[in-house]
Amino acid sequence: MGEGAASRARLRLIRSANVGPVTYRHLIARFGSAQAALEALPELAARGRGRAPTIADAGAVEREMAAVERLGAHYCFLDDPDYPPLLAQIENPPPAMILRGDPTLLARPTVAMVGARNASAAAVRFARTLSAGLAAEGVTVISGLARGIDTAAHVAALDGGTVGVIASGIDIAFPPENAELQEAVARRGLLIAEQPPGTEPRARHFPYRNRIIAGAAIGTVVVEAAPKSGSLITARLAGEAGREVMAVPGSPLDPRAQGCNLLIRDGATLVQTVADILEMVRPIDMRAVRAPTDAFAGPPPDDASDGDRAAVTALLGPAPVAVDEIVRQSGKAPAVVQTVLLELELAGRLDRHAGGRVSLA
Repeated sequence: MGEGAASRARLRLIRSANVGPVTYRHLIARFGSAQAALEALPELAARGRGRAPTIADAGAVEREMAAVERLGAHYCFLDDPDYPPLLAQIENPPPAMILRGDPTLLARPTVAMVGARNASAAAVRFARTLSAGLAAEGVTVISGLARGIDTAAHVAALDGGTVGVIASGIDIAFPPENAELQEAVARRGLLIAEQPPGTEPRARHFPYRNRIIAGAAIGTVVVEAAPKSGSLITARLAGEAGREVMAVPGSPLDPRAQGCNLLIRDGATLVQTVADILEMVRPIDMRAVRAPTDAFAGPPPDDASDGDRAAVTALLGPAPVAVDEIVRQSGKAPAVVQTVLLELELAGRLDRHAGGRVSLA
């Protein structure tokens, strides 16, 4: 199969129903190619006792790829050699991203900077100072192109190198007032979207965007954030990925500072200067970062038996449980457990959650 055909098959697999990032990696590891995985989907779903997932229409995939090309963007697939190695190490890296701009920016030390949309004037000014200082030191600043702190971080780092990750299609500006800034990031830095062109941002898309921001960076700096904000979700994802979490302290009288103060109380590094951030990220030599050994690589697992399926399914319920716990309690080989979970997910009977947990849909 030629490279173009292989890319079309990969995108078609990614756009098919019930195929998420973890499932995609399992399928490629098991079947060796996206085309072989596509052909196996109906049988796998049948073993999971569900309907075969809707496979993405080949014509729709062709139209999407043509639209990406017209927009001056290109795809970056998980198994491409230039896929960001730090991002590939997270639990659920995006199987495909759409990029506009300079992808080499993510080969440099990268720091995420996030914070409140309704940030105070002092916080916005401080975010600009930090971002400009990082860019001057050759550090790429990555953020989400939202109002407030994100906007300040991007504007200050435009000349030195900034990456914007959006929750919409690569051709949709959100918020609308940042349309000019988003275009500037695409032309002078790098713009990343996981959703197909034409996709309007939805609430469910933002946590997926946040995992890219946290996963592509050595560390995440939160400048100002209220409790339960999206910025704290990004910080949590960074911590779960083993990255540095840093926060700027604020007045306990300002609700917008409570999130940062809570992070510091819980162990985040207190940040007051650019030097504080550089001290945390400089010890990591990016030349030593390699794409991780694929946990799903190796010989394909044996097909699960009906007894295996019954044993694993009996341990599942509506409450999320760790896959490792299912392996321990079932006494089945990890590959067998993963095979059963794969079949259930493709059948629409399984939901995956953060932290390697699963539940019955």
